[in-house]
Amino acid sequence: MKHMKNILSALLALVMILTLAACAGGGQTSGTVAETESRIENMTAPSGKTGSDTLSGTDETAAPSESKTLVVYFSRTGEQYTVGVIDKGNTAIVAEMIAEKTGADLWEVLPVDDHYPMTYSALTDVAKKEQNDNARPAYKGTVPDLSEYDTVFIGAPVWWGDWPMILYTFFEQNRDALGGKTLIPFSTHEGSGLSGFDRKLGSAVPGATVGKGLAVRGNDAQNRQDSVRESVNIWLKELGF
Repeated sequence: MKHMKNILSALLALVMILTLAACAGGGQTSGTVAETESRIENMTAPSGKTGSDTLSGTDETAAPSESKTLVVYFSRTGEQYTVGVIDKGNTAIVAEMIAEKTGADLWEVLPVDDHYPMTYSALTDVAKKEQNDNARPAYKGTVPDLSEYDTVFIGAPVWWGDWPMILYTFFEQNRDALGGKTLIPFSTHEGSGLSGFDRKLGSAVPGATVGKGLAVRGNDAQNRQDSVRESVNIWLKELGF
């Protein structure tokens, strides 16, 4: 009889121990050794999460927001020096390469009054007159919301050693919105290179940071696109894209 009482007391003590263990574990009984090791591995796995993140089911580390990029460009078709008559502008070709590589949005500067001649000689005369008059030709359409972008590439053909005057219209009308951003110039040309696009852009938008520019020969944009694409990609990589 006394032996039976000892057995019942031992069983009662065991039940109490198991009950207390269940309460301490949130209502769950403890798992096997293998299950415990598996939980420890999950908590220390190289996922960047801490043990508390894993247990709570949340990840408090927010993914960094991706910067947005815009490519603004002015381009012309028609007769081009050393190239002949083209149906897609040299600058447009380079702009699309940049957008393709960076995932940027594209916006083309189009004149309200497109009075620019299709023949090269006549076009240079009009461009020279605009420069002498310090003209500010109007562009049509609505500029994309520049507050959404951190970096803006800006490209154009070199006209008489300078930006086409319609680009100065864009710079001046959007000076405040462009301030504080990274602006990166690119040009198409037939011997004049970047022609100080970077310096002149910095003067036109003094609140911006101007990055390293790229100059591409128009003839190459039309006839050596693989080589131009390689140059664009190398340039973008240097810029961190």
